[in-house]
Amino acid sequence: MEVLLTFCLVVFFLALSPGPDNIYVLSVSIVEGFKYALFTILGLMTGCLIHTLFLSLGFSIIINQNDTLFFIIKILGGFYLLYLAFKVYTNINGVLLVEINTDKNLLKYYSRGITMNLLNPKVSLFFLALFPTFLFTNSFSTELQFIILGAIFVIISFLVFSVIALLSSYFRSFLITNPKSTSFLKWIQFIVLVSLGIFVLFQKK
Repeated sequence: MEVLLTFCLVVFFLALSPGPDNIYVLSVSIVEGFKYALFTILGLMTGCLIHTLFLSLGFSIIINQNDTLFFIIKILGGFYLLYLAFKVYTNINGVLLVEINTDKNLLKYYSRGITMNLLNPKVSLFFLALFPTFLFTNSFSTELQFIILGAIFVIISFLVFSVIALLSSYFRSFLITNPKSTSFLKWIQFIVLVSLGIFVLFQKK
């Protein structure tokens, strides 16, 4: 039990620490609104569950041992983020501050969250480094414990990210009242996506 409690604390502080995922959630919430950010978070957490499955099946070890595979996934992830930045930059309407969201748009942000997470090979390697340290019982198989730890990771991260998105959405409400905010918000999202793209492209194991 102490091991699991320690793991929960570690995950909580990791989720609060500035990183690619929570920074992107923050920008989406400010630019698009809480609902968009929430679906982005759901996508990111789905990606984390898939990475947990990768770890349980041994795929994370393959990524760790295969430099070429790591490089390919990293390149795909980095250029995907830069592509998203390009779409923001070329949007003739800037960032649209809409209050009415369609299911199609929400699903787009959900799928974007999954793609961003899966195309970051460091997530699998991070789980590979973190989870074995917190194996908590001899009664369950290692694979089952990885799945339990992954579920705890997702639940805590989801709650922390949701609070971040909710708080930052209030800042968005303030910006909407400013007619010049559209251009400002567009550049925020563009800079965040470019920065994350460069970060992924140049990250090392």
